[in-house]
Amino acid sequence: MNIGQAASASGVSAKMIRYYEEIDLLPASVRSANGYRTYGEGDIHRLRFIRRARDFGFSLEEIRKLLQLWSDRSRPSHEVKKIALRHVAELEAKIGNLTELRNTLRDLARRCHGDGRPECPILHRLEGR
Repeated sequence: MNIGQAASASGVSAKMIRYYEEIDLLPASVRSANGYRTYGEGDIHRLRFIRRARDFGFSLEEIRKLLQLWSDRSRPSHEVKKIALRHVAELEAKIGNLTELRNTLRDLARRCHGDGRPECPILHRLEGR
């Protein structure tokens, strides 16, 4: 199939398919006689794997390692679990930071009168007061 069909079948845009080829997450595509990229079912399966890994928020380097492990049928599952748990810890840290930011901003908004007065604790906080 051509790149447009591969994009439709995998849920990955043609631009991202080219990029994944460029950074070697996806092997270089076979070229037809007219020079167009062609993709097979294995490529689509790999693209779907990459898309789902991106949906989970894995970095490109984590995805690269997961792809290596996925391709290795004799892989130890503890390697996969280690990557996943490290990512969970990163997500939990981000959630904690976002929760703190939300709570702070909510409090600042509560303290802002939101009327014609120029005083605003939100702006004061942003300027470092």
